[in-house]
Amino acid sequence: MAWRQLLLACLSAAVLLTNVEKKIFMRESDASNFLKRRGKRSSKSQDEVNAENKQKLRADELRREYYEEQRNEFENFVEEQNDEQEERSREAIEQWRQWHYDGLYPSYLYNRHHL
Repeated sequence: MAWRQLLLACLSAAVLLTNVEKKIFMRESDASNFLKRRGKRSSKSQDEVNAENKQKLRADELRREYYEEQRNEFENFVEEQNDEQEERSREAIEQWRQWHYDGLYPSYLYNRHHL
């Protein structure tokens, strides 16, 4: 009884390996053409052109993302600098108004008549 189960297991493993072998390995002619070097003056195959275009598109996309990120960081930096400058100037104006306030509203300096 045990030898039948062993025989069935071996046969099923052999069938699975032959199916897997067909999927993994390529024919000898395809393998030799796969590694064969192309001459410098011969034209590229469509697969080579497609692979190169795919690589170029990916590189362009990565470059675009990088520069977009750099631009966003710089814009955020400039915006923070402008906000800080506005805050400092607003505080300075507020201090000037408090120091020069004469108790009148609007201030006397702005209402005096020039002769």
